[in-house]
Amino acid sequence: MELKQYQVVLVNLDPTVGSEMKKTRPCVILSPDEMNKYLQTIVIAPMTSSSKSYPTRVEVRHNRTKGWVVLDQIRTIDRQRIIKVAGILTDKEIGKIKAILRETYVD
Repeated sequence: MELKQYQVVLVNLDPTVGSEMKKTRPCVILSPDEMNKYLQTIVIAPMTSSSKSYPTRVEVRHNRTKGWVVLDQIRTIDRQRIIKVAGILTDKEIGKIKAILRETYVD
């Protein structure tokens, strides 16, 4: 399965520990295409359908439903956890994610 940056994929996140996000849920691939092509691991940010407005959460629409990409719960997973590709974000949503990543982890 070819995996691309900013695709929405369905991922089985269990087992988890403590406050980590659980269950099978949509996640956004953050790792660049070059890494996704050659490595067995993928960097993802889980999505949730219920969130308070928080600086590290980006509101997106997926399957005609409002959700949030949770950039404070970024994880590296083995590609075996990915069940299927479920879509891709819009350019506007990708721009928001890049800005928050830059603000939170770089600047």
